Amino acid sequence: MAGEKPSGSKSWQARLQASGDEATAALVASLDVDVALWKYDIVGSIAHAQMLSERGILLKEEFATIKAGLLAVADDLQAGRLAMPIELEDIHMVIEKALIERTGDVGKKLHTGRSRNDQVATDLRLWARDAADDLADLVRTLQQAFVHLAASNTTLVMPAYTHLQRAQPILAAHALLAYVEMLQRDRDRLADARARINVCPLGSGAVAGTSLPLDRDRTAELLGFAEITRNSIDATSDRDFLAELLFDCSLLAVHLSRWAEDWIIYSTTEFGMLELADAYCTSSSMMPQKKNADTLELIRAKSARAIADLMGMLTLLKGLPLAYNRDLQDDKRFAFATVDAMKQTLAVASGLVASTTFRPERIASDIDKGFLDATSLAEYLVSKNVPFRAAHHAAGTLVALAEREGKTLTQLPLSTFQLACPTVTPDVYDYLGAANVVKRYSPAGAAGEQQVREQVAFWREKLMEQMKESLYVSLNTPMKKTSKS
Repeated sequence: MAGEKPSGSKSWQARLQASGDEATAALVASLDVDVALWKYDIVGSIAHAQMLSERGILLKEEFATIKAGLLAVADDLQAGRLAMPIELEDIHMVIEKALIERTGDVGKKLHTGRSRNDQVATDLRLWARDAADDLADLVRTLQQAFVHLAASNTTLVMPAYTHLQRAQPILAAHALLAYVEMLQRDRDRLADARARINVCPLGSGAVAGTSLPLDRDRTAELLGFAEITRNSIDATSDRDFLAELLFDCSLLAVHLSRWAEDWIIYSTTEFGMLELADAYCTSSSMMPQKKNADTLELIRAKSARAIADLMGMLTLLKGLPLAYNRDLQDDKRFAFATVDAMKQTLAVASGLVASTTFRPERIASDIDKGFLDATSLAEYLVSKNVPFRAAHHAAGTLVALAEREGKTLTQLPLSTFQLACPTVTPDVYDYLGAANVVKRYSPAGAAGEQQVREQVAFWREKLMEQMKESLYVSLNTPMKKTSKS
């Protein structure tokens, strides 16, 4: 209860003469969330202790004892054997207390030259660096699934839509590769964010550094950081890197939501262009005929989580004075939840794409509905030296006529075309019909067969290069090798 003599279990307890009640203890605790940082805290602590030893602040024997103790604590955490009383507040204090119980006074030296402020900031950057790498790998796997499906559909003609109305014919592979482009921008953003994440704040102390002769560059080297922070005030209070990671996740979630929306629509009876594997669908408890795209719907829903957590993070940060404030304890509640949700979503999405098939017979049965070849007709007239605006008007007039007569453009007689534009010759029919239109796409990046085959080849090579780069990073980042062991 409030007013009782402090138990002394907290690192800062000596200054205060009363401890909080149970409700207060629950409010200030973050163990339920930051336990996810335990591997990073162990590795960060070992690196800090090694640097202290190399600087002569710890004896070599003391470092050996601390390292062995921390690894023993890690074993207990891995096995779920370590007690985590709420009064210790966070995983950092749980680990330190467990270390001291194993090593005595030597363990009490670990926190020399370090504050929980720079300790937590370091753990978070280590976590965020791994999160960015893991997400990038999962995005690449999803890209590979899309490219594989595209390679199997380089001749299948389907409608493209604008305003959800039929627009022009495309190859199915072209639509699939559009998602690959979106996802590549997501990977690029994660890589860009990683560069700003990969900066070491350890050694900044609580706010102003320390009088002890720390070697911050050495600690950064041990943890695989590219550089150290320049300003101790900013280093301990900066959470821009988490906000940036959350933004990257939010836009990734938006892209996945757009894809999910497309495929939900395309898999309906009305569209019937896609067949989703049963494993990624559910049925109805009442209507036995139902095959619902629930997995896609839940993927679509995850964008709400990501966007909400981004807004939460930005709102958390917006009014904080320099430097560290306890508000920042809740940053992990936003970041961890979003990253976990995106990892789960991406893992499911890859399997969903890999198991989905197109329905070419259904697509072909109505591919010429909706006048997908109207733009091609206008461009044909342009090739006959008709100004585009005049060609556009003539093509629109012919579409209206064909619609009134219940015909497609290919079913109109040549005389009708010539009434609209006298320069039309019999070769006009070579430009009409969805299949003919697709054959004539010319520029790079268009929806034609040659362009699609080139893009499939491009993405296969690029994704293979990215996989090799990812493997290199994993093998050459000390923290990643240690934290995943």
